[in-house]
Amino acid sequence: MSNIEARLNSLGLILPPPVQPPPGVILPFEFVRVVGRRALISGHAPQNSDGSIAEPLGKVGRELTMEQGYSAARLTALSILGSLQRTLGDLDRIAAWTRVFGMVNSAPGFDRQPNVINGFSDLIHEIFGPEIGAHSRSAVGMAELPFRIPVEIEGEVELRS
Repeated sequence: MSNIEARLNSLGLILPPPVQPPPGVILPFEFVRVVGRRALISGHAPQNSDGSIAEPLGKVGRELTMEQGYSAARLTALSILGSLQRTLGDLDRIAAWTRVFGMVNSAPGFDRQPNVINGFSDLIHEIFGPEIGAHSRSAVGMAELPFRIPVEIEGEVELRS
């Protein structure tokens, strides 16, 4: 068992299977694209353990509280880790988290996007530690996100050679 897999187990965390998009939706892209020593991560949504898109849906600051947005960002981290695991075969191949771009489906006037995306960053730091888990990050508000998801996150990691 890899170090990261053992860490996930010790925290009681389970990585979801591939996302099940809504009926009629085709996603013609790769969720993780490896180029040299970089893995580029497409935008991910919060998922349930069965692969479905997690609820609640809607805008943070209207239908969702900041705390619910934070939880959605944590679930999005697990979604991303599931995609990385399927592509890389072993999460211990990750040498460093380099860049994270967090988008929050925000109600007008909601300005606490960094607090929401902290759900992602806090979990990545907890799993990978301060050296590997450290990353640059943006957290921005969006007028809409696909399927009314509250959070979408993309990023990039550097791989061990």
